[in-house]
Amino acid sequence: MTGERILLVEDDDIIAKVADWRLKNLGYEVCGRAVSSEEAMELVVKTMPDLVLMDINIKGDVDGIETTKLIKKGFDIPVVYVTSHSDGPTLERAKETKPDGFIVKPFDDKDLRVAIELALKK
Repeated sequence: MTGERILLVEDDDIIAKVADWRLKNLGYEVCGRAVSSEEAMELVVKTMPDLVLMDINIKGDVDGIETTKLIKKGFDIPVVYVTSHSDGPTLERAKETKPDGFIVKPFDDKDLRVAIELALKK
């Protein structure tokens, strides 16, 4: 599948640029990038993406897990976590949101493609 619109929620500029480049090379459209929960929610409403790639540690008082809860409560949009935080407590919190995927940084194109394709098929 290609052409799906993906919202990237990532506050690290370098990681965001690499992810953006990889997504485009895989044939996906990056419809926006947010660095905070507030920006993410605004872009979800504005762009209605096919999928959200969500970092857990983002700027502001609301993290990616709480933002995912908001997205899943109000929209039928799959969310895939992309994070370097895979410790037990973080994973347990993330699992409560019933994510559509979980990628641990650093990731490669194959990890990204597989997670996105599986999430879009759910």
